[in-house]
Amino acid sequence: MSNRIKFIVPQFRKQARDVLSLVWPRTCFVCDDRAGNDAVCAACAATLPYLLIAHCPVCALPTPDNQVCGRCQIKSPHFDATLAVFAYTSPVREMLLALKAGNGFHVRAWLATFLSDRAGANHVDCIVPMPLHDNRLAERGFNQSLELAGTLAKTSGKPLLKSAVLREIDTPHQTGLRLKARQRNVRGAFRCLRRFDGQHVLVVDDVMTSGSSLNELARTLKLA
Repeated sequence: MSNRIKFIVPQFRKQARDVLSLVWPRTCFVCDDRAGNDAVCAACAATLPYLLIAHCPVCALPTPDNQVCGRCQIKSPHFDATLAVFAYTSPVREMLLALKAGNGFHVRAWLATFLSDRAGANHVDCIVPMPLHDNRLAERGFNQSLELAGTLAKTSGKPLLKSAVLREIDTPHQTGLRLKARQRNVRGAFRCLRRFDGQHVLVVDDVMTSGSSLNELARTLKLA
């Protein structure tokens, strides 16, 4: 019973913040000035760390002339492409941390708009959010990747398969782990509850660091 209460209260808090964000005047997340209907004012939006430099189309790491990087040529990941909007630096990093902490729902739709523009979603059949383990979901009260994916699904018209994949292993936090340890950490963490034969799947996550979790999720999806 205590676990159920822990889950309901943060969920109610999230819904209340969503309602308030519609009626309360918005200030810029970065400078606290008026931002109209957006989470970031136009002046600050122009200075954000957009991923404009040439980068690998598979993993998004910097490469000359947008060529596939050496690491992906030597060992291709299970995912076929990475569509990233921003580099994970300030102030985007603080936006995503606020979203994870339940204090940044006013930036959710704003970030999802950029994702929608970047992803294009025209050549995919469905959208799958990075799943959270039940323990993490009960602790946090929501899945930030699902929040972003839900908004993206509405704008693109593509079906959102929010329960098609389970995270069966409650993996420890990846922070501070080397690449090999991260890969071992998530091995076998996911299970598909349906087939994806012939489907082009768009996976949504809030942050990609080493790509280990996304790679394991892509492996699991392709096995299905």
